[in-house]
Amino acid sequence: MKQQMGEKKNQSSCAKHVSHCCCSHEAPNIDEKAFFGMSRRQFIGAGAVGGMALAAGHWAAASDASSPPPAPNSKVRICVVIAGRPVGRSWGLSEADLAPIMKRLAQAEKNLGNVEFVIGQASNAQQTAQLLAKAGPDAPVLAVSADIFGLRNVMPTIFKQARPVAVFHMPIIGGHDWCLVNPWREEGHRITLLGSTDYDELERAASLLRVIPLLRRSRVLCSPPFKGTPESHMPEKVKQRLGVEMVVIADGRYDEVMANVDDRAAKAEAKRWLDEAEGIVEPNEEDVLKAARASLTLDQLIAENRVQGLCVGTCMRWLRRGFPCLGFSRLNGRGIPAACDGDMDCLLTMLIFQHALNRAGFLGNAGSVDTAKNAFHLSHCSAPLRMEGPAGPKAPYLLRRHAEVRGGAVPEVHYRIGQKITFTKLVHLDTLLMFTGKIIEVPKVPKGEERGCRTELVAEVDDADRLLANWGGGVLGASAKDYYASLHRVAYYGDHTQSIRHLAHLMGLKVVQEG
Repeated sequence: MKQQMGEKKNQSSCAKHVSHCCCSHEAPNIDEKAFFGMSRRQFIGAGAVGGMALAAGHWAAASDASSPPPAPNSKVRICVVIAGRPVGRSWGLSEADLAPIMKRLAQAEKNLGNVEFVIGQASNAQQTAQLLAKAGPDAPVLAVSADIFGLRNVMPTIFKQARPVAVFHMPIIGGHDWCLVNPWREEGHRITLLGSTDYDELERAASLLRVIPLLRRSRVLCSPPFKGTPESHMPEKVKQRLGVEMVVIADGRYDEVMANVDDRAAKAEAKRWLDEAEGIVEPNEEDVLKAARASLTLDQLIAENRVQGLCVGTCMRWLRRGFPCLGFSRLNGRGIPAACDGDMDCLLTMLIFQHALNRAGFLGNAGSVDTAKNAFHLSHCSAPLRMEGPAGPKAPYLLRRHAEVRGGAVPEVHYRIGQKITFTKLVHLDTLLMFTGKIIEVPKVPKGEERGCRTELVAEVDDADRLLANWGGGVLGASAKDYYASLHRVAYYGDHTQSIRHLAHLMGLKVVQEG
Protein backbone atom coordinates (compact mmCIF):
# COMPACT_ATOMS: atom_id res chain seq x y z
CA MET A 1 0.00 0.00 0.00
CA LYS A 2 1.20 3.50 -0.66
CA GLN A 3 0.97 6.65 1.31
CA GLN A 4 1.67 9.12 -1.48
CA MET A 5 0.00 9.56 -4.85
CA GLY A 6 1.57 7.37 -7.56
CA GLU A 7 3.66 5.39 -5.05
CA LYS A 8 3.81 1.59 -5.48
CA LYS A 9 2.26 -0.80 -2.96
CA ASN A 10 5.31 -1.67 -0.89
CA GLN A 11 4.18 -1.99 2.72
CA SER A 12 2.51 -5.37 2.97
CA SER A 13 1.40 -4.93 6.56
CA CYS A 14 -0.76 -2.00 5.51
CA ALA A 15 -2.09 -3.82 2.47
CA LYS A 16 -3.23 -6.76 4.54
CA HIS A 17 -4.77 -5.12 7.57
CA VAL A 18 -6.94 -2.16 8.39
CA SER A 19 -4.52 -0.19 10.55
CA HIS A 20 -3.35 3.41 10.76
CA CYS A 21 -0.61 4.01 8.22
CA CYS A 22 -1.76 7.05 6.22
CA CYS A 23 -1.67 10.65 7.18
CA SER A 24 -4.46 11.76 9.48
CA HIS A 25 -6.69 14.76 8.92
CA GLU A 26 -8.33 17.35 11.04
CA ALA A 27 -11.98 16.97 12.06
CA PRO A 28 -14.49 18.84 9.91
CA ASN A 29 -15.03 22.38 11.12
CA ILE A 30 -18.51 23.27 9.89
CA ASP A 31 -21.78 24.74 11.08
CA GLU A 32 -23.94 21.62 10.82
CA LYS A 33 -27.25 23.45 10.93
CA ALA A 34 -26.24 25.85 8.16
CA PHE A 35 -24.40 23.28 6.09
CA PHE A 36 -26.82 20.39 6.33
CA GLY A 37 -30.07 22.34 6.32
CA MET A 38 -33.27 21.10 7.90
CA SER A 39 -33.79 17.55 9.07
CA ARG A 40 -35.76 14.97 7.14
CA ARG A 41 -38.70 15.36 9.56
CA GLN A 42 -38.59 19.15 9.25
CA PHE A 43 -38.42 18.78 5.49
CA ILE A 44 -41.54 16.62 5.36
CA GLY A 45 -43.41 18.75 7.83
CA ALA A 46 -42.60 21.96 5.98
CA GLY A 47 -43.74 20.60 2.63
CA ALA A 48 -40.41 21.61 1.16
CA VAL A 49 -40.92 19.63 -2.02
CA GLY A 50 -43.06 22.40 -3.39
CA GLY A 51 -46.44 20.73 -3.40
CA MET A 52 -45.39 17.08 -3.20
CA ALA A 53 -47.96 15.14 -1.21
CA LEU A 54 -46.51 12.59 1.20
CA ALA A 55 -49.96 11.25 1.96
CA ALA A 56 -50.80 7.56 1.88
CA GLY A 57 -51.00 6.26 -1.64
CA HIS A 58 -48.40 8.62 -3.05
CA TRP A 59 -45.34 7.07 -1.42
CA ALA A 60 -44.69 3.35 -1.31
CA ALA A 61 -43.71 2.09 2.12
CA ALA A 62 -40.18 0.81 2.50
CA SER A 63 -39.93 -2.96 2.98
CA ASP A 64 -43.59 -3.49 2.12
CA ALA A 65 -43.66 -7.25 1.62
CA SER A 66 -47.39 -7.21 0.82
CA SER A 67 -46.77 -6.03 -2.74
CA PRO A 68 -43.47 -7.46 -3.99
CA PRO A 69 -42.49 -5.88 -7.32
CA PRO A 70 -41.80 -7.90 -10.45
CA ALA A 71 -38.13 -8.76 -10.83
CA PRO A 72 -36.78 -5.91 -12.98
CA ASN A 73 -34.16 -8.12 -14.56
CA SER A 74 -36.63 -10.77 -15.68
CA LYS A 75 -37.18 -10.82 -19.42
CA VAL A 76 -39.44 -8.30 -21.06
CA ARG A 77 -41.36 -9.23 -24.18
CA ILE A 78 -41.01 -7.29 -27.43
CA CYS A 79 -43.46 -7.97 -30.24
CA VAL A 80 -41.66 -8.23 -33.57
CA VAL A 81 -44.12 -7.61 -36.41
CA ILE A 82 -42.97 -8.55 -39.90
CA ALA A 83 -45.15 -5.95 -41.60
CA GLY A 84 -46.35 -7.27 -44.95
CA ARG A 85 -45.60 -10.38 -46.99
CA PRO A 86 -41.91 -11.19 -47.56
CA VAL A 87 -42.39 -12.62 -51.06
CA GLY A 88 -39.51 -10.89 -52.78
CA ARG A 89 -41.44 -8.75 -55.21
CA SER A 90 -40.30 -5.26 -56.14
CA TRP A 91 -40.06 -2.97 -53.08
CA GLY A 92 -40.32 -5.78 -50.57
CA LEU A 93 -38.19 -8.27 -48.65
CA SER A 94 -37.74 -11.85 -49.80
CA GLU A 95 -37.38 -14.85 -47.51
CA ALA A 96 -33.64 -14.66 -48.22
CA ASP A 97 -33.64 -11.00 -47.13
CA LEU A 98 -35.50 -11.92 -43.95
CA ALA A 99 -33.11 -14.71 -42.92
CA PRO A 100 -30.25 -12.46 -41.70
CA ILE A 101 -32.79 -10.31 -39.84
CA MET A 102 -34.04 -13.36 -37.94
CA LYS A 103 -30.49 -14.45 -37.22
CA ARG A 104 -29.56 -11.01 -35.85
CA LEU A 105 -32.69 -10.91 -33.68
CA ALA A 106 -31.69 -14.23 -32.14
CA GLN A 107 -28.24 -12.83 -31.42
CA ALA A 108 -29.72 -9.64 -29.91
CA GLU A 109 -31.92 -11.72 -27.62
CA LYS A 110 -28.82 -13.54 -26.39
CA ASN A 111 -26.69 -10.40 -26.06
CA LEU A 112 -29.28 -8.33 -24.18
CA GLY A 113 -30.21 -11.15 -21.83
CA ASN A 114 -33.44 -9.65 -20.52
CA VAL A 115 -35.42 -9.50 -23.78
CA GLU A 116 -37.73 -12.12 -25.32
CA PHE A 117 -39.01 -11.63 -28.87
CA VAL A 118 -42.48 -12.73 -29.93
CA ILE A 119 -42.19 -12.80 -33.73
CA GLY A 120 -44.89 -13.05 -36.35
CA GLN A 121 -46.05 -11.81 -39.75
CA ALA A 122 -49.04 -9.51 -40.15
CA SER A 123 -50.63 -7.88 -43.18
CA ASN A 124 -53.94 -6.66 -41.74
CA ALA A 125 -55.61 -5.47 -38.54
CA GLN A 126 -56.78 -8.93 -37.43
CA GLN A 127 -53.36 -10.55 -37.79
CA THR A 128 -51.74 -7.61 -36.03
CA ALA A 129 -54.18 -7.76 -33.11
CA GLN A 130 -53.63 -11.49 -32.68
CA LEU A 131 -49.86 -11.08 -32.63
CA LEU A 132 -50.03 -8.21 -30.12
CA ALA A 133 -52.30 -10.26 -27.88
CA LYS A 134 -49.82 -13.14 -27.99
CA ALA A 135 -46.99 -10.83 -26.93
CA GLY A 136 -48.99 -9.40 -24.02
CA PRO A 137 -50.37 -5.97 -23.12
CA ASP A 138 -47.05 -4.42 -22.04
CA ALA A 139 -44.97 -5.48 -25.04
CA PRO A 140 -43.59 -2.64 -27.18
CA VAL A 141 -43.29 -3.26 -30.92
CA LEU A 142 -40.38 -3.69 -33.30
CA ALA A 143 -41.88 -3.48 -36.80
CA VAL A 144 -39.85 -4.75 -39.77
CA SER A 145 -41.03 -3.23 -43.03
CA ALA A 146 -41.40 -6.22 -45.37
CA ASP A 147 -43.27 -4.91 -48.41
CA ILE A 148 -44.32 -1.72 -50.12
CA PHE A 149 -47.40 -0.99 -47.99
CA GLY A 150 -46.79 -3.33 -45.06
CA LEU A 151 -46.46 -0.69 -42.35
CA ARG A 152 -49.60 1.26 -43.16
CA ASN A 153 -51.66 -1.94 -42.90
CA VAL A 154 -50.50 -2.80 -39.37
CA MET A 155 -49.79 0.56 -37.73
CA PRO A 156 -53.41 1.65 -37.06
CA THR A 157 -53.91 -1.39 -34.81
CA ILE A 158 -50.61 -0.79 -33.00
CA PHE A 159 -51.41 2.90 -32.52
CA LYS A 160 -54.89 2.09 -31.24
CA GLN A 161 -53.27 0.19 -28.38
CA ALA A 162 -50.86 3.10 -27.75
CA ARG A 163 -47.79 0.90 -27.96
CA PRO A 164 -44.37 2.43 -28.59
CA VAL A 165 -42.93 1.15 -31.87
CA ALA A 166 -39.50 1.14 -33.52
CA VAL A 167 -39.49 0.62 -37.29
CA PHE A 168 -36.58 -1.19 -38.92
CA HIS A 169 -36.47 -0.38 -42.63
CA MET A 170 -34.01 -1.73 -45.19
CA PRO A 171 -33.32 1.00 -47.80
CA ILE A 172 -34.59 0.33 -51.35
CA ILE A 173 -36.06 -3.12 -50.67
CA GLY A 174 -38.03 -2.29 -47.53
CA GLY A 175 -41.01 -0.55 -49.11
CA HIS A 176 -42.20 3.05 -49.21
CA ASP A 177 -43.85 3.43 -45.80
CA TRP A 178 -40.76 4.71 -44.02
CA CYS A 179 -41.72 8.23 -45.14
CA LEU A 180 -44.89 8.04 -43.02
CA VAL A 181 -43.02 7.73 -39.71
CA ASN A 182 -42.54 11.47 -39.18
CA PRO A 183 -46.21 12.27 -39.95
CA TRP A 184 -47.30 9.51 -37.57
CA ARG A 185 -45.09 10.99 -34.86
CA GLU A 186 -46.52 14.45 -35.48
CA GLU A 187 -49.95 12.94 -34.83
CA GLY A 188 -48.72 12.07 -31.32
CA HIS A 189 -47.73 8.43 -31.78
CA ARG A 190 -44.57 7.15 -30.04
CA ILE A 191 -42.62 5.87 -33.00
CA THR A 192 -39.02 6.00 -34.22
CA LEU A 193 -37.32 4.92 -37.43
CA LEU A 194 -34.09 2.99 -37.86
CA GLY A 195 -33.42 3.07 -41.58
CA SER A 196 -30.25 1.11 -42.21
CA THR A 197 -28.55 -1.84 -43.86
CA ASP A 198 -26.77 -2.44 -40.53
CA TYR A 199 -28.50 -5.35 -38.78
CA ASP A 200 -26.97 -4.19 -35.47
CA GLU A 201 -29.68 -1.53 -35.45
CA LEU A 202 -32.12 -4.32 -34.56
CA GLU A 203 -30.32 -4.80 -31.26
CA ARG A 204 -30.23 -1.05 -30.65
CA ALA A 205 -34.00 -0.91 -31.23
CA ALA A 206 -34.62 -3.75 -28.78
CA SER A 207 -32.33 -2.25 -26.12
CA LEU A 208 -34.30 1.02 -26.27
CA LEU A 209 -37.76 -0.57 -26.48
CA ARG A 210 -37.11 -2.56 -23.29
CA VAL A 211 -36.67 0.67 -21.29
CA ILE A 212 -40.39 1.38 -21.05
CA PRO A 213 -41.49 -1.96 -19.52
CA LEU A 214 -38.38 -2.06 -17.32
CA LEU A 215 -39.20 1.38 -15.88
CA ARG A 216 -42.69 0.13 -14.99
CA ARG A 217 -41.05 -2.64 -12.97
CA SER A 218 -38.59 -0.32 -11.20
CA ARG A 219 -38.61 1.01 -7.66
CA VAL A 220 -36.18 3.59 -6.29
CA LEU A 221 -35.28 4.24 -2.66
CA CYS A 222 -35.31 7.92 -1.68
CA SER A 223 -34.29 10.10 1.23
CA PRO A 224 -35.42 13.77 1.07
CA PRO A 225 -34.69 16.65 0.77
CA PHE A 226 -34.77 16.59 -3.03
CA LYS A 227 -33.19 18.74 -5.72
CA GLY A 228 -33.97 19.12 -9.39
CA THR A 229 -37.09 20.06 -11.31
CA PRO A 230 -40.22 19.80 -9.12
CA GLU A 231 -42.02 17.10 -11.11
CA SER A 232 -39.30 14.57 -10.27
CA HIS A 233 -40.02 15.08 -6.55
CA MET A 234 -43.63 13.99 -6.86
CA PRO A 235 -44.16 10.23 -6.57
CA GLU A 236 -47.55 10.28 -8.28
CA LYS A 237 -46.19 12.17 -11.29
CA VAL A 238 -43.10 9.96 -11.56
CA LYS A 239 -45.34 6.88 -11.42
CA GLN A 240 -47.76 8.28 -13.99
CA ARG A 241 -45.13 9.53 -16.43
CA LEU A 242 -42.45 6.83 -16.19
CA GLY A 243 -44.00 4.01 -14.19
CA VAL A 244 -41.26 4.20 -11.54
CA GLU A 245 -42.26 3.74 -7.89
CA MET A 246 -40.60 5.90 -5.25
CA VAL A 247 -39.96 4.30 -1.84
CA VAL A 248 -39.01 6.45 1.15
CA ILE A 249 -36.31 5.36 3.61
CA ALA A 250 -37.91 4.98 7.03
CA ASP A 251 -36.74 7.41 9.72
CA GLY A 252 -33.74 6.01 11.56
CA ARG A 253 -33.39 2.95 9.33
CA TYR A 254 -29.98 4.01 7.98
CA ASP A 255 -28.60 4.16 11.55
CA GLU A 256 -30.16 0.81 12.46
CA VAL A 257 -28.63 -0.95 9.48
CA MET A 258 -25.21 0.66 9.97
CA ALA A 259 -25.13 -0.41 13.61
CA ASN A 260 -25.50 -4.03 12.53
CA VAL A 261 -22.98 -4.14 9.67
CA ASP A 262 -20.71 -7.15 10.08
CA ASP A 263 -17.21 -6.07 11.10
CA ARG A 264 -15.49 -8.71 8.97
CA ALA A 265 -17.47 -7.70 5.91
CA ALA A 266 -16.63 -4.03 6.50
CA LYS A 267 -12.92 -4.80 6.86
CA ALA A 268 -12.98 -6.89 3.68
CA GLU A 269 -14.68 -4.08 1.77
CA ALA A 270 -12.19 -1.52 3.11
CA LYS A 271 -9.27 -3.79 2.19
CA ARG A 272 -10.56 -4.10 -1.37
CA TRP A 273 -10.67 -0.30 -1.77
CA LEU A 274 -7.19 0.05 -0.25
CA ASP A 275 -5.62 -2.77 -2.26
CA GLU A 276 -7.03 -1.67 -5.61
CA ALA A 277 -6.20 2.03 -5.25
CA GLU A 278 -3.25 3.48 -7.15
CA GLY A 279 -2.51 5.56 -4.09
CA ILE A 280 -3.94 6.80 -0.77
CA VAL A 281 -3.31 10.50 -0.47
CA GLU A 282 -5.00 11.86 2.70
CA PRO A 283 -7.39 9.31 4.30
CA ASN A 284 -6.29 7.00 7.06
CA GLU A 285 -7.53 3.43 7.20
CA GLU A 286 -10.19 4.21 9.79
CA ASP A 287 -11.71 6.65 7.29
CA VAL A 288 -11.81 3.93 4.65
CA LEU A 289 -13.30 1.44 7.11
CA LYS A 290 -16.08 3.87 8.03
CA ALA A 291 -16.77 4.48 4.34
CA ALA A 292 -16.89 0.73 3.79
CA ARG A 293 -19.49 0.38 6.55
CA ALA A 294 -21.56 3.09 4.87
CA SER A 295 -21.21 1.22 1.57
CA LEU A 296 -22.49 -2.03 3.07
CA THR A 297 -25.33 -0.11 4.74
CA LEU A 298 -26.48 1.11 1.34
CA ASP A 299 -26.23 -2.44 -0.02
CA GLN A 300 -28.51 -3.68 2.77
CA LEU A 301 -31.06 -0.91 2.22
CA ILE A 302 -31.14 -1.71 -1.51
CA ALA A 303 -31.63 -5.42 -0.85
CA GLU A 304 -34.27 -5.21 1.87
CA ASN A 305 -36.43 -2.79 -0.13
CA ARG A 306 -36.03 -4.63 -3.45
CA VAL A 307 -35.24 -1.45 -5.37
CA GLN A 308 -33.29 -0.71 -8.53
CA GLY A 309 -31.98 2.75 -7.66
CA LEU A 310 -31.14 5.11 -4.79
CA CYS A 311 -31.41 8.87 -4.31
CA VAL A 312 -30.12 10.38 -1.06
CA GLY A 313 -30.64 14.00 -0.11
CA THR A 314 -29.24 13.60 3.40
CA CYS A 315 -25.80 12.27 2.46
CA MET A 316 -23.98 15.32 3.81
CA ARG A 317 -25.49 14.70 7.26
CA TRP A 318 -24.25 11.09 7.08
CA LEU A 319 -20.63 12.04 6.54
CA ARG A 320 -19.41 11.94 10.14
CA ARG A 321 -20.55 8.32 10.46
CA GLY A 322 -18.90 7.27 7.22
CA PHE A 323 -18.76 8.84 3.78
CA PRO A 324 -21.27 7.14 1.43
CA CYS A 325 -19.35 8.19 -1.70
CA LEU A 326 -17.51 4.86 -2.05
CA GLY A 327 -20.85 3.09 -1.73
CA PHE A 328 -22.40 5.25 -4.44
CA SER A 329 -19.44 4.53 -6.71
CA ARG A 330 -19.74 0.78 -6.11
CA LEU A 331 -23.52 0.72 -6.63
CA ASN A 332 -23.29 2.57 -9.94
CA GLY A 333 -20.59 0.22 -11.14
CA ARG A 334 -22.80 -2.76 -10.30
CA GLY A 335 -25.67 -1.41 -12.41
CA ILE A 336 -27.68 0.14 -9.56
CA PRO A 337 -28.03 3.89 -10.21
CA ALA A 338 -27.26 5.91 -7.07
CA ALA A 339 -27.59 9.69 -6.98
CA CYS A 340 -26.40 12.02 -4.23
CA ASP A 341 -27.48 15.58 -3.39
CA GLY A 342 -31.13 14.44 -3.57
CA ASP A 343 -31.12 14.93 -7.35
CA MET A 344 -34.12 12.96 -8.58
CA ASP A 345 -33.71 14.36 -12.11
CA CYS A 346 -30.33 12.68 -12.32
CA LEU A 347 -31.43 9.45 -10.64
CA LEU A 348 -34.24 9.01 -13.17
CA THR A 349 -31.81 9.83 -15.98
CA MET A 350 -29.41 7.20 -14.67
CA LEU A 351 -32.18 4.62 -14.32
CA ILE A 352 -33.39 5.19 -17.90
CA PHE A 353 -29.92 4.84 -19.36
CA GLN A 354 -29.00 1.89 -17.16
CA HIS A 355 -31.94 0.06 -18.70
CA ALA A 356 -31.09 1.29 -22.20
CA LEU A 357 -27.29 0.99 -22.26
CA ASN A 358 -26.40 -1.21 -19.27
CA ARG A 359 -23.83 1.45 -18.38
CA ALA A 360 -23.11 3.60 -15.37
CA GLY A 361 -23.41 7.36 -15.53
CA PHE A 362 -21.12 9.82 -13.77
CA LEU A 363 -23.31 12.39 -12.00
CA GLY A 364 -21.28 15.55 -11.63
CA ASN A 365 -21.26 19.26 -11.02
CA ALA A 366 -20.70 21.41 -14.07
CA GLY A 367 -17.45 22.99 -12.95
CA SER A 368 -17.25 25.49 -15.80
CA VAL A 369 -17.37 26.06 -19.53
CA ASP A 370 -13.95 27.15 -20.75
CA THR A 371 -14.37 29.11 -23.98
CA ALA A 372 -10.59 29.58 -24.27
CA LYS A 373 -10.06 25.81 -24.50
CA ASN A 374 -13.46 24.99 -26.01
CA ALA A 375 -13.95 22.66 -23.05
CA PHE A 376 -16.40 21.64 -20.34
CA HIS A 377 -15.50 20.55 -16.78
CA LEU A 378 -17.48 17.99 -14.74
CA SER A 379 -16.59 16.88 -11.22
CA HIS A 380 -17.93 14.98 -8.20
CA CYS A 381 -16.87 12.64 -5.38
CA SER A 382 -18.96 9.53 -6.09
CA ALA A 383 -17.74 8.61 -9.59
CA PRO A 384 -18.26 5.01 -10.74
CA LEU A 385 -15.23 2.93 -11.63
CA ARG A 386 -16.96 0.78 -14.27
CA MET A 387 -18.27 3.15 -16.93
CA GLU A 388 -18.79 0.42 -19.53
CA GLY A 389 -21.10 -1.79 -17.51
CA PRO A 390 -20.74 -4.22 -14.58
CA ALA A 391 -18.55 -6.56 -16.67
CA GLY A 392 -16.41 -3.74 -18.06
CA PRO A 393 -12.94 -2.64 -16.96
CA LYS A 394 -12.34 -0.53 -13.84
CA ALA A 395 -10.87 2.93 -14.12
CA PRO A 396 -7.84 3.61 -11.90
CA TYR A 397 -8.37 5.73 -8.79
CA LEU A 398 -6.78 7.36 -5.78
CA LEU A 399 -8.35 7.51 -2.33
CA ARG A 400 -8.79 11.12 -1.20
CA ARG A 401 -10.47 13.01 1.59
CA HIS A 402 -13.62 14.98 0.77
CA ALA A 403 -12.47 18.45 -0.26
CA GLU A 404 -15.38 20.46 1.16
CA VAL A 405 -15.75 18.72 4.53
CA ARG A 406 -12.01 17.90 4.66
CA GLY A 407 -12.42 14.37 5.95
CA GLY A 408 -13.45 10.83 5.13
CA ALA A 409 -12.56 8.74 2.08
CA VAL A 410 -13.78 9.30 -1.50
CA PRO A 411 -12.45 8.13 -4.89
CA GLU A 412 -10.55 10.29 -7.33
CA VAL A 413 -11.26 8.36 -10.54
CA HIS A 414 -9.08 8.83 -13.60
CA TYR A 415 -11.20 8.39 -16.70
CA ARG A 416 -9.87 7.54 -20.16
CA ILE A 417 -8.23 10.35 -22.13
CA GLY A 418 -9.57 10.53 -25.70
CA GLN A 419 -12.87 8.85 -24.78
CA LYS A 420 -15.96 10.17 -26.58
CA ILE A 421 -18.58 11.11 -23.99
CA THR A 422 -22.23 12.14 -23.84
CA PHE A 423 -23.68 14.51 -21.23
CA THR A 424 -27.41 14.35 -20.58
CA LYS A 425 -30.19 14.87 -18.02
CA LEU A 426 -33.96 14.41 -17.87
CA VAL A 427 -35.77 17.55 -16.63
CA HIS A 428 -39.45 18.13 -15.83
CA LEU A 429 -40.02 14.43 -16.70
CA ASP A 430 -40.47 15.50 -20.33
CA THR A 431 -37.17 16.76 -21.79
CA LEU A 432 -33.69 15.31 -22.27
CA LEU A 433 -30.83 17.82 -22.30
CA MET A 434 -27.85 16.62 -24.31
CA PHE A 435 -24.41 17.47 -25.67
CA THR A 436 -21.26 15.50 -26.49
CA GLY A 437 -17.53 15.87 -26.07
CA LYS A 438 -14.17 14.09 -25.88
CA ILE A 439 -12.14 13.75 -22.68
CA ILE A 440 -8.92 15.71 -23.06
CA GLU A 441 -7.79 15.97 -19.44
CA VAL A 442 -8.35 14.18 -16.13
CA PRO A 443 -6.57 16.24 -13.47
CA LYS A 444 -4.74 14.52 -10.63
CA VAL A 445 -5.02 16.95 -7.76
CA PRO A 446 -1.82 17.20 -5.67
CA LYS A 447 -1.93 16.48 -1.95
CA GLY A 448 -2.94 19.49 0.08
CA GLU A 449 -4.53 21.28 -2.86
CA GLU A 450 -8.28 21.58 -2.31
CA ARG A 451 -10.11 22.75 -5.39
CA GLY A 452 -13.50 21.08 -5.45
CA CYS A 453 -14.85 17.61 -6.01
CA ARG A 454 -12.23 14.91 -6.39
CA THR A 455 -13.04 13.21 -9.70
CA GLU A 456 -12.80 15.69 -12.55
CA LEU A 457 -12.91 15.34 -16.30
CA VAL A 458 -12.35 18.00 -18.93
CA ALA A 459 -14.05 17.39 -22.27
CA GLU A 460 -13.56 19.19 -25.55
CA VAL A 461 -16.99 20.13 -26.92
CA ASP A 462 -18.24 21.19 -30.34
CA ASP A 463 -18.87 24.82 -29.44
CA ALA A 464 -18.18 26.07 -25.91
CA ASP A 465 -19.62 29.52 -26.65
CA ARG A 466 -22.92 27.99 -27.73
CA LEU A 467 -22.93 25.64 -24.72
CA LEU A 468 -22.36 28.56 -22.36
CA ALA A 469 -25.12 30.64 -23.98
CA ASN A 470 -27.58 27.74 -24.19
CA TRP A 471 -26.95 26.11 -20.80
CA GLY A 472 -30.26 24.55 -19.74
CA GLY A 473 -31.62 24.88 -23.27
CA GLY A 474 -34.23 27.41 -22.19
CA VAL A 475 -36.46 24.63 -20.78
CA LEU A 476 -35.67 24.74 -17.05
CA GLY A 477 -38.00 27.67 -16.38
CA ALA A 478 -38.05 28.73 -12.74
CA SER A 479 -36.00 25.63 -11.91
CA ALA A 480 -32.98 27.30 -13.51
CA LYS A 481 -32.57 29.13 -10.19
CA ASP A 482 -32.40 25.80 -8.33
CA TYR A 483 -28.68 25.28 -7.87
CA TYR A 484 -28.61 21.53 -8.54
CA ALA A 485 -31.33 21.50 -11.21
CA SER A 486 -29.13 23.80 -13.25
CA LEU A 487 -25.71 22.50 -12.20
CA HIS A 488 -25.79 18.70 -12.51
CA ARG A 489 -25.28 16.60 -15.65
CA VAL A 490 -24.73 12.86 -16.12
CA ALA A 491 -21.85 11.69 -18.32
CA TYR A 492 -21.71 8.42 -20.29
CA TYR A 493 -18.88 6.82 -22.22
CA GLY A 494 -19.68 6.88 -25.95
CA ASP A 495 -21.67 9.03 -28.35
CA HIS A 496 -25.31 8.24 -27.64
CA THR A 497 -26.87 11.06 -29.65
CA GLN A 498 -28.86 8.76 -31.95
CA SER A 499 -30.02 6.51 -29.11
CA ILE A 500 -31.21 9.51 -27.10
CA ARG A 501 -33.27 10.77 -30.02
CA HIS A 502 -34.76 7.31 -30.67
CA LEU A 503 -35.53 6.91 -26.97
CA ALA A 504 -37.19 10.32 -26.83
CA HIS A 505 -39.46 9.35 -29.76
CA LEU A 506 -40.41 6.09 -28.02
CA MET A 507 -41.09 7.75 -24.65
CA GLY A 508 -42.74 10.92 -25.92
CA LEU A 509 -39.93 13.17 -24.69
CA LYS A 510 -38.38 16.30 -26.15
CA VAL A 511 -34.65 16.58 -26.83
CA VAL A 512 -32.70 19.83 -26.42
CA GLN A 513 -29.15 20.04 -27.74
CA GLU A 514 -27.35 22.35 -25.33
CA GLY A 515 -24.03 22.68 -27.13
